[in-house]
Amino acid sequence: MKKSLATLTKIACLASAVVLLGACAQKTMTSSMTDSKNPMSFFLTSENAGKGADFGGLAGADAYCNKLATAAGAGGKNWKAYLSTTGAGSVNARDRIGKGPWVNAKGVVVATSVDDLHSANNKLSKANSLTEKGEVISGRGDPVNLHDILTGSGEDGRVDAAAAAKGDTTCGNWTLSGAGSAIVGHHDRIGLNDSAPMKSWNASHGTRGCDMASLRATGGGGLMYCFAAHYARLI
Repeated sequence: MKKSLATLTKIACLASAVVLLGACAQKTMTSSMTDSKNPMSFFLTSENAGKGADFGGLAGADAYCNKLATAAGAGGKNWKAYLSTTGAGSVNARDRIGKGPWVNAKGVVVATSVDDLHSANNKLSKANSLTEKGEVISGRGDPVNLHDILTGSGEDGRVDAAAAAKGDTTCGNWTLSGAGSAIVGHHDRIGLNDSAPMKSWNASHGTRGCDMASLRATGGGGLMYCFAAHYARLI
């Protein structure tokens, strides 16, 4: 029995739809696989988002980490900014970045776990704390010093309760770009003196303010650390 023209047309349309869906699925899988080929799971932001220490809170900071990682071909991972917040519902930076291990853009393992990251055994340094592009950020002794990295944290990666009790340590939980202050670390592990805090990668001192001019005045560029909390599964 011959099929009607209408029936044949429907079959042709369904076949085309199946092919199209298959192509879309393949493209999505290919994209995920391409992103996942980049093993980078840690980086230092190459530039500020444009508003000093105001990232729009933790969500905005995370989104910025994901944006830079995706542009570098390392998307498909759950990127988190290494930032703490204070007050009601305070958050510790160490509790939001996953379990590790973490590798930089050159494949160097900078820490094997959260405890290792917050110990003297971590491999964070000017040479290893690379940007998402695999570049070194200038530090103390260079023509432009950008070694102040925003964290809002104590050396253990948790909120510094004692410092927070005396004043702002997170630029209003990362929503201020004017008055305020935030704790920063030194990515090059160098300070004005040889005291331990001055060599800390995540807890060296507070900033003079939250705007770019104030951040630069203390030796920074409004940069932050980003960690991949986990890898997304392939479709």
